[in-house]
Amino acid sequence: MSDGEFLVLVGPSGSGKSTALRMLAGLEDVDEGAIQIGGKDVTNVPPKGRDIAMVFQSYALYPHMTVAENMGFALKLRGVNKTEIKAKVEEAAKMLDLTKYLERKPKALSGGQRQRVAMGRAIVREPSVFLMDEPLSNLDAKLRVETRANIAALQQRLGTTTIYVTHDQVEAMTMGHRVAVLKDGLLQQCDTPRALYDRPANAFVAGFIGSPAMNLKTVPITSEGAKLDGVIVPLSREALDAAGGLDEVTFGIRPEALGIVPSGEEGMEMTVELVEELGADALVHGAVKIGDASQRFVVRVDGRTPPTLGQHVKVAVRDHTEIHLFHPESGERLEA
Repeated sequence: MSDGEFLVLVGPSGSGKSTALRMLAGLEDVDEGAIQIGGKDVTNVPPKGRDIAMVFQSYALYPHMTVAENMGFALKLRGVNKTEIKAKVEEAAKMLDLTKYLERKPKALSGGQRQRVAMGRAIVREPSVFLMDEPLSNLDAKLRVETRANIAALQQRLGTTTIYVTHDQVEAMTMGHRVAVLKDGLLQQCDTPRALYDRPANAFVAGFIGSPAMNLKTVPITSEGAKLDGVIVPLSREALDAAGGLDEVTFGIRPEALGIVPSGEEGMEMTVELVEELGADALVHGAVKIGDASQRFVVRVDGRTPPTLGQHVKVAVRDHTEIHLFHPESGERLEA
């Protein structure tokens, strides 16, 4: 990691995100490899000697202490004098908009305010690294979006190297300078949010990153292109060469790269099964026949004129540069 970077670890439950973070914190043993902070090997250094500050999802505030006492407690244990503690706590409280709550106890605060206190407690320690383990999962949706923006802005301002764990890929994409995608304890891809979205390394990353998820279907392939519902979707020469020797490929296309076309044009026949109206746009879920099976596709359309349930529509690829091909067995990306 670069100094001052905001790296997000993301993946489904059980993928190893929190275990990796606990290893960095010194709370789990490392089987192989080494952990370095600031160029110093800390693999066998106890947690208190690693110069890290951890923010948990459970806040872990002392209920009998005020906000100011909670924020300054770690400094008090270090023997820092009261004047310096007060100055650092007040500075952090100002950053987090907590100044008027410094004399309150945690029970008198909302969930979002408690989370900011937990952040403040980490900030006053001025660590080399912040480790954050799903710190927003206990907040409601609106507050989560607001606090997400606050944390990203704060990290930018402080310039402290931060490793942030979440299962929420939207959170990962909007906060991280780089995002590391994990599955079953293995790193699948680590890249910028844009690169993960545009060039996923495998079918797992393609299906995990993006909301709604990419449409991923295993389809027959011919010398001209991919065959969907009797329609040949043209593929580039590079893509066809990469898929050379395969009878089938995993074909990936994001909902916004599909569109509903007039009945006279070529496209896949789709029966509308669900319409999610989101205001500016709508997500249309429907069944398309591929081979002998019916497969579900999602198409993003204009929210003002969505089709109705049960309607038969034609769907076509609007942007052929947005097609992704993966190996049907390994899931690895086929194009260079």
